[in-house]
Amino acid sequence: MAQVFLSLGSNIDRERNIRAGLDALAREFGGVGALRVSRVFESVAVGFDGENFYNLVVGVHTDLPVGQLSLRLRAIEDANGRVRGGPKFSARTLDIDILTYDELAGEFDGVQLPRAEIVKNAFVLLPLAELAPAQRHPLSGETFAEMWAQYDKGRQKLWPVDFVWP
Repeated sequence: MAQVFLSLGSNIDRERNIRAGLDALAREFGGVGALRVSRVFESVAVGFDGENFYNLVVGVHTDLPVGQLSLRLRAIEDANGRVRGGPKFSARTLDIDILTYDELAGEFDGVQLPRAEIVKNAFVLLPLAELAPAQRHPLSGETFAEMWAQYDKGRQKLWPVDFVWP
């Protein structure tokens, strides 16, 4: 089974949509106990003026190939009201992205791995570093904890949210 890390984000009815996304992931990947879930962080919208986001990282194991996994995640987004076809940077009911899939690097079924946002966005890197500190980035070889220690923390502000799931 592949070890996969996913990022989840929402800035529309955030708590409800994050909970619904986590519930759907639990159903898909073997129950609540099968998910490793980071803390939830709030951050300002990046790339557009909008409501603040809730973001977190989830670890799962799956036998699905990258393309099928991507389709299942897209279906979860759609079931939670995700509207497609608008600007790339816009409000989201639910956004689920594959960050890493084992140690894969490159393009697989149209999915670029590892996801570039890992090194760019605090709201991805911090929860990933907390959830899997010793895990290594497939390209740089650095651990996520090392990457977070070196990250310019003044670049993006985020703060933990009092959020309990399930």
